[in-house]
Amino acid sequence: MLRIAVQAKGRLYDETMTMLDESSIKIMSQGKRELLVPAKNFPIEILYLRDDDIPQAVASGIADVGVVGENEYAEKHEDAEIAKRLGFSKCRLSIAIPKTEEYTGLSWLEGKKIATSYPNILKDFLDARKIKAEIHIITGSVEIAPGIGLADCIFDIVSSGGTLLSNNLKEVEIVMHSEALMIANKGLSNYKKAILDELLFRFESFKEADDKKYIILNIPNDKISKVCEILPGMKSPTVTPLVEKGWSSLHSVIDEKKFWDIIGQLRELGAQGILVIPIEKMIL
Repeated sequence: MLRIAVQAKGRLYDETMTMLDESSIKIMSQGKRELLVPAKNFPIEILYLRDDDIPQAVASGIADVGVVGENEYAEKHEDAEIAKRLGFSKCRLSIAIPKTEEYTGLSWLEGKKIATSYPNILKDFLDARKIKAEIHIITGSVEIAPGIGLADCIFDIVSSGGTLLSNNLKEVEIVMHSEALMIANKGLSNYKKAILDELLFRFESFKEADDKKYIILNIPNDKISKVCEILPGMKSPTVTPLVEKGWSSLHSVIDEKKFWDIIGQLRELGAQGILVIPIEKMIL
């Protein structure tokens, strides 16, 4: 059985459990005191931990693999390897200063006190640029530090930027981008590697289907080549002749964000009976 360390609560927990559910993996109900919970229909068990404990748990073998933010993986410097970038829970780690300050570039940081929960990432960033600043470690609400006189600026996670605005801060330097990672212990057995490969295959099938739509339409035969230019699909659209002479049914996959632009072009080409269907899984 493969043991997966997962954040006990929060956004990363929610998105990880959604991905497991969409991969048809059913996790038994988590009681209030349950930290280790098996799946009903797949050879894995979930170990619920704090996100900053996951890199060490995987590196030491307490867990075989773990879903963790890239920020925590980079901060902890633990000896575990990245098995897969999962593409969700995206954010960035940035330096933010009070709105009233005029930022003149990295030289502004010289001699400043910077509050952060990620001292190692920040130190590496400053050292690489030969900037001398005081790093003040805070484990709670980093963004309040400048307002109460605890620091001159902060280095913290930024998603939408709303928290910075509400604390009269502005983002001035993006140090790194982060997303959810599947990290793995370097000593996994072949048996556990096979389970992990199957799990990641299911994850990838779900991710490939995200924001994709399956489209079916009827089109005059003399317009097929033009339709194919705007509906490439995974390789090329599928075309099937209709009973009505001179017409065919065309099937393809499109990105949802391009949906309305493409629909307009199809209608101009004479497409009729356009049917758009959500995609649950997609195997490439």
